[in-house]
Amino acid sequence: MTSIYQQLTLATCEIARLAGKFMGDERKNFDDSKIETKGLHDLVSYVDKESEKQIIDQLQKLLPESGFIAEEGTNNKRGVRYNWVIDPLDGTTNYIQGIPVYAVSIGLLDGDELVLGVVYEVGRNECFYAWKDGGAYLNGEPIRVSERGDIHDALLATGFPYNNFSKMGSYMEFLEWTMKNARGVRRLGSAATDLAYVACGRFDAFWEYDLKPWDVAAGALIVKEAGGTVTDYKGGNDYLFGREIVASNKLLDKLILGKIEEFM
Repeated sequence: MTSIYQQLTLATCEIARLAGKFMGDERKNFDDSKIETKGLHDLVSYVDKESEKQIIDQLQKLLPESGFIAEEGTNNKRGVRYNWVIDPLDGTTNYIQGIPVYAVSIGLLDGDELVLGVVYEVGRNECFYAWKDGGAYLNGEPIRVSERGDIHDALLATGFPYNNFSKMGSYMEFLEWTMKNARGVRRLGSAATDLAYVACGRFDAFWEYDLKPWDVAAGALIVKEAGGTVTDYKGGNDYLFGREIVASNKLLDKLILGKIEEFM
């Protein structure tokens, strides 16, 4: 039997794909004159804003009673029960620079619980998605987190601080440890993509601080439905609004959380 969450998820995938097509089309004629600055190293363009408007317009038709927590603030209406958590273009700097790693990220909260997540990575035409108790998928095929339990075999991902340097020293100490002990460390510039890659086993774990709800909502649910773990730095559940996140394949979470506690 198809659940309402499954129906909403599959419809949301199509909305994300349409937004991704708009981004790809606009990128052909994009130039630096179309960039705005929200804060230190925090960029936005008309593509982010227009994508968000298009996504919200379609989601309102899909679930009329819902509200929105959206990065660009084009609609701040909150719903009594349902709220969409939207990053219309996660990886704006990559997009602006012509680096093909950026994604549409759409999650749905039912009360305080994440119940669906869609991450559409535009450059590779890959749609990652999941709904509550339904498993996780990539372009229609089931995905699972990796089974690498040895840190020396693990490929890790992170995001570099770009305007909040309050934890820079401790972050660098932990980064040094990961570089010396893991197979490698990557920084793609899109947290939504990082989380999706943990879910399908390309990365074995991911950590970052100072992220916003729209950066992680969709990807966090996809990781969990793919068999992984998602926590804050203390091992708790305050990763959506707490601005810190650790996602892993379950086999590495205790080690990584222990080292984060030691260094950060």
